[in-house]
Amino acid sequence: MATKVVMPRLSLTMKEGTVVNWFKKEGDPVKKGDPLVEVLSEKVTYDVEAPASGILRRILALEGDEVPVAETLGIIAEKDEPITEIEEAAVTTAPPERIEKVAPLPEKEMVKKVRERVPASPAAKRLAREYNIDLAEVGGSGPEGRIVEVDVRRYIEEMAPASHVREVIPLTGIRKTTAERLSYSARTAPHSTVTMEVDMSNAVKLREKTRVSYTDILVKAVAKALGEHRIVNSTLDGEQIKIYEDINIGVAVATEKGLVVPVIRNANKKTLLQVASTVKELVEKAREGKLVKEDVTGGTFTITNLGMYGVEVFIPIINPPEAAILGVGKITEKPVIIKKEIQVKPMMYLSLAYDHRIVDGAPAAQFLQKVKQILEKSPELVNIP
Repeated sequence: MATKVVMPRLSLTMKEGTVVNWFKKEGDPVKKGDPLVEVLSEKVTYDVEAPASGILRRILALEGDEVPVAETLGIIAEKDEPITEIEEAAVTTAPPERIEKVAPLPEKEMVKKVRERVPASPAAKRLAREYNIDLAEVGGSGPEGRIVEVDVRRYIEEMAPASHVREVIPLTGIRKTTAERLSYSARTAPHSTVTMEVDMSNAVKLREKTRVSYTDILVKAVAKALGEHRIVNSTLDGEQIKIYEDINIGVAVATEKGLVVPVIRNANKKTLLQVASTVKELVEKAREGKLVKEDVTGGTFTITNLGMYGVEVFIPIINPPEAAILGVGKITEKPVIIKKEIQVKPMMYLSLAYDHRIVDGAPAAQFLQKVKQILEKSPELVNIP
């Protein structure tokens, strides 16, 4: 019996994945459970296993194609088994052209509405409607002349006026996932922000003593503060606020492919040195593109640090479905007044962006105040599980 190989749903927010690499070619024998195709989604790569044994009769999604969840990637069947009906039912996908999206073409008097009777994939029809294109004018490259998305994009490129483009960066993979998640966060979560300046004198001494990073110290300080201010360690699920038991801190890491957020699980139960070791391992995996699903899922709070780029203050966007995110600026030597005397201290701004549906201003300020207190008065406490 013919079996479809489909794009898996790897998370609740996943809508589509990108085909990275096929381990088999059309006509190759496969065994159930063998790694068959590598896909990318939610910033991680995942090997899709063969759902049945047989012959890989068709590959319907090529490397680089973006395929919606549950749509067909390929077909496994016996050597002479008919699969025509399955092919026709499968939604054909195609890789986006590496061209800059041009402005919508001006409406023409002679342009007709898209005719549904023209054989075309849903993605092709959607794009044709967006640019007011008559699909009857577009040549199809899919099975039996079916029009697919790449055909419509090619048509748009040919019809659009020429422009001078220095470089084209496709919005795919990690960058596309980041754009979609942060756009969703900005649309749905009413962001509010509180900011405090922190004296990092004792934290600087702790860093020199232990040779850990400021990010490591911040992870422990935040984890300890979350243990006392649980509402910040929560999420909104429908009409319920769910407070997490685990304290899993995500750390934003910039890579060549885009922003990823590996997660330090149970950070409140780890010592400072254990946190430092975990952060180092995850950052290396992130920059080498070796993060797996378990490394980037399950976060309950996120820290993002732009201090190394000279940024003093910034307002980050919450990483959904979390309730808050902490933005960290650079440490700057500044004159401050202490007991009516001017002293120079290493000062740093912390900005807490929070979902005002879940957290009110006072609890947000109290949480940030606790982080400030730990860093200023007793940074050694962050080394205690």
